[in-house]
Amino acid sequence: MTELWVERTGTRRYTGYSSRGAQVLVGSEDVEGVFTPGELLKIALAACSGMSSDQPLARRLGDDFKAVVRVSGAADRDQERYPLLEETLELDLSGMSDDEKQRLRVVVERAVDLVCTVGRTLKSGTTVNFEVADV
Repeated sequence: MTELWVERTGTRRYTGYSSRGAQVLVGSEDVEGVFTPGELLKIALAACSGMSSDQPLARRLGDDFKAVVRVSGAADRDQERYPLLEETLELDLSGMSDDEKQRLRVVVERAVDLVCTVGRTLKSGTTVNFEVADV
């Protein structure tokens, strides 16, 4: 299983690591060149939706189709959470009939609903256990 962790690199600045060698810079909104934790959550959702729909889209649009998944949602600072996240999958469907477009939408929405772990977790909620360890 891939190990994940973050290490503090400065005031409200961290670097996230995976045991597979990936890194991501994380920090507050006023720090250049980093993602905020909320932005990473949104990117994880968009990437999960894109990856979940990749195979059904490739079957219908070809292996080299272009796709952009945009995600947005303002934070509710009183509750410190994102009450609404909105995603849009942008595709060129100009070569399809209206019926084909509708079938594609159904298949893609079904695929995302069934296999996007991030989206399914956000929709259902999850238990988070947090502890402070003396090392």
